[in-house]
Amino acid sequence: MWERKSKQRGRIAAAFLAGALLGQAAAVFGQVAPPITLDEAIARGRANEPGFAAAAAQSRIAELDHSIARSALLPTAVYHNQYLYTEPAHGSTGSSKASVASGVASAPRFIANNAVHEYTSEGIATETIGVRQITEVSRTVAAASIAKAELEIARRGLVATVVNLFYGALSADRRVTIAQRAADEAASFVTLTGQREQARESAHADVVKAQLLQQQRQRELANATLDAQRARLELGVLLFPDPASPFTLSAGATATLAPRTEIEAQAARLNPELQSALASVRASSLGVTSARAAYLPDLGVSVAYGIDAQQFAIHGADGIKNLGYSATATLDIPVWDWLSTQHKVRQAEILRDSARVTLSATQRRLIAQLDESYAEAETAQNQLASLDLSVQTAAESLRLTRLRYTAGEATVLEVVDAQTSYTGAETAREDGTLRYQAALANLQLLTGTI
Repeated sequence: MWERKSKQRGRIAAAFLAGALLGQAAAVFGQVAPPITLDEAIARGRANEPGFAAAAAQSRIAELDHSIARSALLPTAVYHNQYLYTEPAHGSTGSSKASVASGVASAPRFIANNAVHEYTSEGIATETIGVRQITEVSRTVAAASIAKAELEIARRGLVATVVNLFYGALSADRRVTIAQRAADEAASFVTLTGQREQARESAHADVVKAQLLQQQRQRELANATLDAQRARLELGVLLFPDPASPFTLSAGATATLAPRTEIEAQAARLNPELQSALASVRASSLGVTSARAAYLPDLGVSVAYGIDAQQFAIHGADGIKNLGYSATATLDIPVWDWLSTQHKVRQAEILRDSARVTLSATQRRLIAQLDESYAEAETAQNQLASLDLSVQTAAESLRLTRLRYTAGEATVLEVVDAQTSYTGAETAREDGTLRYQAALANLQLLTGTI
């Protein structure tokens, strides 16, 4: 008996434990992910977008190119080891440098070699100094500046894409809300017309008109829902490994438009396209200098210390020390290259002139974009209050028209027109909000504040 009760208590305890674990698991899986803000969406996009990753890789490569060019100005050192065997000239009565020094009768068959057996073990330090090498360091600095500016351009392009998709998805969700309210309003009006028909206060034509409006609103709701799903999938491609992952968006507070002078100063200082054009001009000018450096000589210095003897030893057979050093200085003066240097200089000058034209065009385009984006944002901001007032007026008009229709003082067409006006006002307000957010984001991209 006691054992049976103990087993029952054990089963009950196990059941309670399993229920608690299932409840905890349900609570964990039932948690809703926190809303995604615009800043978080941008951070997720930077981690997932391949174009930005490629631009970041190019920027890092350009920085390493600068380090490589700077290292070329410093001496290089190698530890050189070599064994050379040359066929001896048997029976030769002549002498060589090796035979004279060591008393060996046999000379190497090739006069360019020193001995039949030759061992080389030397540490060699080499450096080449010239205007071209010095200019190359400055050119890589300019190239790194270009890559950094291009990275910023890629970042801002990514931000622009994320901003458009983010606010587009928010707008699509709000349009679903508007379409749902309009559909509910149309369904309510169908009920109202049916009640008035049963009370013999209106004709059946009112019911038909209300039903047609309800069908139209249902189709609009289905289209708005489809558009919202499409917008969320496009944004999900940038945010998640699975584009169909559920998420919610948080718009946050809408920023206000800064004064014109402040935006112009920020745009002139932080615009990456302008920085890229300026760095391209510097790089092309250094390219001209590098091409002209081919007219000048390069100084090469090489120092070797170690063994170059017939024995691989510090001291030879005759006690002579094999360790020694040698130094070589070379100055090559260019004389004639069939005008190839002159043509390379001309090529570099053509590229420099093209970069200057690009800089001028970039400056003009920046001014135009700044004027256009500021005017767009200013106009959209000024219209927000008017759009809000239109929504309030349309809502009040619909309420009063429904009351008048219920009292038999208005026609069904007036109610339908009031409903259409209210929905159109809400849609126009949503379009105006999206327009202002997009224009403000373009200004923030131009000034580098986002």
